[in-house]
Amino acid sequence: MKIAIVGASGAVGQEFLRVLEQRGFGGDVVALFGSSRSAGTSYTIGGRSLTVQELRHGEQFKGMDIVFTSAGASVSKEYAEDITRFGATMIDNSSAFRMDDDVPLVVPEVNPRDAFNAPRHIIANPNCTTIQMVVALQAIEQLSHVRRVRVATYQAASGAGAQAMAELEQQYREVLAGKPVTVRKFAHQLAFNMIPHVDVFMDNDYTKEEMKMFNETRKIMHSDIRVSATCVRVPSLRAHSEAVWVETERKITPAELRAAFNAFPGIIVMDEPANNVYPMPLDLSGKDEVFVGRIREDISVDNGLTFWCVSDQIRKGAALNAVQIAETLIKG
Repeated sequence: MKIAIVGASGAVGQEFLRVLEQRGFGGDVVALFGSSRSAGTSYTIGGRSLTVQELRHGEQFKGMDIVFTSAGASVSKEYAEDITRFGATMIDNSSAFRMDDDVPLVVPEVNPRDAFNAPRHIIANPNCTTIQMVVALQAIEQLSHVRRVRVATYQAASGAGAQAMAELEQQYREVLAGKPVTVRKFAHQLAFNMIPHVDVFMDNDYTKEEMKMFNETRKIMHSDIRVSATCVRVPSLRAHSEAVWVETERKITPAELRAAFNAFPGIIVMDEPANNVYPMPLDLSGKDEVFVGRIREDISVDNGLTFWCVSDQIRKGAALNAVQIAETLIKG
């Protein structure tokens, strides 16, 4: 395999390097690309030092098999033809192609076969909040069809990139020192605060992030499921949390759901409320799995269940899921 990474210097690009190394693909990475600002920076992977090349139009991707892109939707759209025209498969971490009919949107635990129907040689990585939710929902779908989901997300600064994480740390220092607070990456100060606003507002007063959860879930699960989301940015550095309320066609007991979660690949159950055991982002940053807990009946509705889930946004929510898509293609 010959693998390239576009956006290698960003938070997700750096996670690609770590995940590929850990999963045995370090020696397959042959090229790193980035902006003119990051060009010339060197990173070590597979025992070799690779220097970031400035991304340009032309034949930079000739001979590549898989190209991971995480440099933003505008870059993905501009360079998609350059990346794919020699036969490489582009696994894109941006929102550029997610809802295109001829681009599969893949979470390997949920719809792995979709990855093999990519006529444009582009496979889209879903939004981070969608990924962790659909992994949990698929375990439920195997018991009974999921009709409706209500979800409140608690999204770490990592979802807005490395600069946002640095800004949150800076804000904490500024607040504690009594200095004016720097606000660039978010609509308001995030330190010691929560912001019920992730991405831009749409005409229906949902944010784009919230509508992603509605549309992407239906595409990935090939389902008529209805999702209503409220996405909130919270002052933690890394790993997103979600409170999820689910309505199913038939009644599922919490014990059934707990067993289904335990048996499902990519899920780890942490559900011992009597011992204060439940998933928390502080403990789970850097982990690969989707962690679930607080599993119980939703007492407000028939056939209702509710649970809490946590997953690392940069790993399963981005780099790891993309690498798992590549692994799916390789295994056939």
